[in-house]
Amino acid sequence: MSSRMRGVSTRERILDAAAEIMRTDGIARATTKEIAQRAGFSEAALYKHFSDKTEIFMAVLGERVPGLAAVLDRLRSAAGTTDVRDTLEQVTRTAIEFYDRTFPMAVGMFHERRLLETYREGTQHHGGGPETVNRALSEYLHAEQDLGRLRANVEPEALASLLMGACLQQAFFRHFYGRPEPADADDRASQLVDAVLHGAVLPSAHGARY
Repeated sequence: MSSRMRGVSTRERILDAAAEIMRTDGIARATTKEIAQRAGFSEAALYKHFSDKTEIFMAVLGERVPGLAAVLDRLRSAAGTTDVRDTLEQVTRTAIEFYDRTFPMAVGMFHERRLLETYREGTQHHGGGPETVNRALSEYLHAEQDLGRLRANVEPEALASLLMGACLQQAFFRHFYGRPEPADADDRASQLVDAVLHGAVLPSAHGARY
């Protein structure tokens, strides 16, 4: 074992192995046995750090792919403190990268009904799931609306769905057509935010742009 590997904790090595298997072979192939073997440990060692594969999957999403969870967490205190458009661009840019990385991991769940049901129940038990992204963004938009920085007739849930749905579609198209990894996430995020915000954000929230 190299000196570098000796310096990496058991938990970190397990997550590294799980992330690699999920990216290359899909989530269905990422069994606890395979993850433990790839990390160089027994399954017993794996269960000292994680209760089940669902918890590993959620840890991979939170710690081994673009930090969408961290960005969404910061939204809780972002309302009224930052430019609305800049905040939405940051969320959208991170979501584009997040969905692009996780799409190959998640697609395997839909191959087997039992596997999908297991992960659905597991994510609910661990407080996760795909809807948490839209929920966090909607709550932020509602807060900005309450502060008078978003028009009263705008539906925050609809805006969140439009933005996050577009990000997920980017990942689908990219992987379906086998295109190179996106190199223009910043530009694409700006374009998407422009499209959904036109006429929605009041001038006081971002200067005189609209």
